Formats: sequence, structure tokens, C-alpha cells
Amino acid sequence: MSTVANAAADAPPRADRAAIVREGRHVLRSEAEAVAALADRLGDEFARAVDLLATSEGMVVVSGIGKSGLVARKVAATLTSTGTPAVFLHPVEGLHGDLGLADPGAVMILVSRSGATTELHGLLAFAETRRMPVVAMVGDPSSRMANRAAAVLDCGVTAEACSMGLAPTSSTTAALAMGDALAVALIRRRGFRPEDFARIHPGGTLGRRLTLRVRDVMVDEDYPAVTADATVREIIVPLARMRGTVPVIDDGNELVGVVTAGDVARLMERTEDFLGLPVSGFMTRSPRIAFPDELGATAVRRMEEHGVMALPVLRAGGLVGIVHLHDLLRAGVL
Repeated sequence: MSTVANAAADAPPRADRAAIVREGRHVLRSEAEAVAALADRLGDEFARAVDLLATSEGMVVVSGIGKSGLVARKVAATLTSTGTPAVFLHPVEGLHGDLGLADPGAVMILVSRSGATTELHGLLAFAETRRMPVVAMVGDPSSRMANRAAAVLDCGVTAEACSMGLAPTSSTTAALAMGDALAVALIRRRGFRPEDFARIHPGGTLGRRLTLRVRDVMVDEDYPAVTADATVREIIVPLARMRGTVPVIDDGNELVGVVTAGDVARLMERTEDFLGLPVSGFMTRSPRIAFPDELGATAVRRMEEHGVMALPVLRAGGLVGIVHLHDLLRAGVL
């Protein structure tokens, strides 16, 4: 029997497959409800936590163990990438020397579902001796850890999405969402801007989208432009060279329009003897434009919104080049 046939023979009956789908939907809905419930409980403690993190003069140290440790790693990474320097500290390694990275002025974030995690109590004691503020992200706001913290973020859930009620599911999702809420609130608190985000995300598509400017990809040398009295015959070659868009300028290099391959095609459909006609009679007189210093992603959106493939680039009213959609996409803007 073939592998495909074996797989089909081993597949669960349709009724069981329906039950599996129902279980998946239950988990997603349960976790969504757990996150939504956090919003109603958010209050002054959250604002206090944001203030502590925003005014910290040192590194934010985030810790947890087990699944909460994985959440803590993600919280530290999100804070760092949004302008709040943070580091994950494994609680056991911390008690064996790594607490040296908790410099003066640091704030500690401890993540624990129960708020009674034994491995975190040593970190609490260290923070207290150093007068280091602790933000507790806990599932039990009345726990010992919460009682010793400077700010308490209630991440509690009524039940885990796991059908046995054992595997951390809704609780870890809730804690992750709370970490995101902290990071995004700190963006506002710190006045973190897209330019700041781009500076620490220089690589990949995201970095290029936030940093690439029109000037980086526009054609600014040896690009053809014609005057309004140029004939169709005279613009055929420039249209081919510039991939279907040619700027039209006056004697002072001011843009007065563009001619596209589409403009010429429409002229050919309605006029038999068209080669000697001037472009002034059918050019687009109010074309969409771009500027050298604007983001390439902004230019792409403008092209998409108006259904054009290229934009003349202007500086102080004068034509300085042309930018093509294909060049922006090739540069990885999107």
C-alpha cells in the first residue's frame, strides 16, 4: 500500500475530525477571552509600571522560569526593539553570578503564573537589598511576589484553554499580551518615533521600508525629459528607455506633465495620423509626484492608490529624476 493510502487509512473518522476542529476553536476563543478580560482590570498599577520602566536609569531585567521564562524572553525582546533596553535573566543563572548585569538604576520584571515560583524569590530578595523596583506580572495578585512588588500587573485567567486545565495556555497568552501592552505604552511614554524604530531595525524588509528614501532608488542621471512641443515620434524612444513614463518640462525645468505608454495607446485608438502630434495635446497635466527625501514606501502607496508605475521626482519645483515602482520593489520596500 502506498504512503498516501496508509495516511488515508490512518486518518481519524470525519466525526473525530469535527471534534478536533471544535477543540481548536475552543482554545482560540478561550485565549481571546482571557486577553480581553485583562483590559477591564488594567488601571493605576499599569501606569505605575510604565512610569517605573520609563524613568529607569539602567537596564530592565526580565525573568521567569519554564513557560513563564519563555514569555519573559519575548517581553525583553519586545521592550528592547521598541526603545526600552531589556535583557532576559534566567533566575537560576542569576543567583549564580549573572545578577551582575542588574546595574544600579535597573528595574526588574518577574513573570509567574502563581506568584509563588521558588526560583524567583532569590531575585526578589536581591532586588530588595539593592532597592531595585520590581514589576510583578502574575496570575495571582494576592501572592507573596505581588505583595513585595512595586507594581503588580494582574495576568490571571479563570481557566486554561487546555482541556485538562494543566498546560499553560491562556495564562501564557495573557502574559504575552500584557508584555506587549507595556511595550506599546512605553512607546508613547518615551515619544519613540518610526525613525527610532528604523535605527535599531536596519536589516530586512522592515528596516528597508522604514529607511529607504526615494533618492536612494530614483533615476537621476541621463533620464529623458521632453518639452510640451515634442511630437509622438520624438518620445517613442524615451518611452521605451524609461519603461513607459516620460516627464514633460518647460524651459525652466519645471514639470508641466507626463506622457505614459497608456496615453500614447489611447491616442492611437482614436487618431490615425498621430506621429506628428505634440504631447501637449494628450499628456497628463497634473501628474502624481514624489520628493527625494520621502520614504520609498510612501511613494509605493501613492503609485498603488492612483494606478501609476512611475513618479517624477521634484525638488523646489524642478525635476530632478524619476522613480519607478519596479525599482522600489526590487530594493525591498515591501
